[in-house]
Amino acid sequence: MFNFKEVLSVTLILFSVIDIVGSVPVIVDLRKKAGHIQSEKATLVAGTLMVVFLFLGERILSLFGVDVASFAVAGAIILFLLGLEMILGRNFFRHDNVSTGTASIVPIAFPLIAGAGTMTTLITLRAAYAIPNILIGIVVNLLLVYLVLKSSEWLERKLGQAGTDVLRRVFGIILLAISIKLFKTNFL
Repeated sequence: MFNFKEVLSVTLILFSVIDIVGSVPVIVDLRKKAGHIQSEKATLVAGTLMVVFLFLGERILSLFGVDVASFAVAGAIILFLLGLEMILGRNFFRHDNVSTGTASIVPIAFPLIAGAGTMTTLITLRAAYAIPNILIGIVVNLLLVYLVLKSSEWLERKLGQAGTDVLRRVFGIILLAISIKLFKTNFL
């Protein structure tokens, strides 16, 4: 069941969607406003949301009479828009204001890490990859998220604004290509 190629694909897809490196400026800004961000708490809450949605997301869809292929196409469209957002530097999705008392959970764990794009991606991935490989990809991404949250100030100093912008755009292009592949697989 373990397939290294699938794990790598899932990990890269989730890494692109979560865009934790591109979120460093947002995280640093939240840390300044809130005073402290609990990296462990944010990572655990985001991981729990991701795993729960991975297993229950399909059942939730069935309550609304939506099949996984249709959701995958909708997910491909959302991933496409997220990729455009990353490349063009425009916000298509609304980002709510932060409450300093809950900054570790809202908006970092949800919706920054485990937001609509991540949830849609998990359902879409479930249609194309084996569950154990998706779970490994989630865990790898959660480790990366934790490391970035812990070292966000250091990363910001090292990358600078230009470095962060370049990474965000590169992952945006990768996300566009992935969304087109998912669309072709589930629609055409």
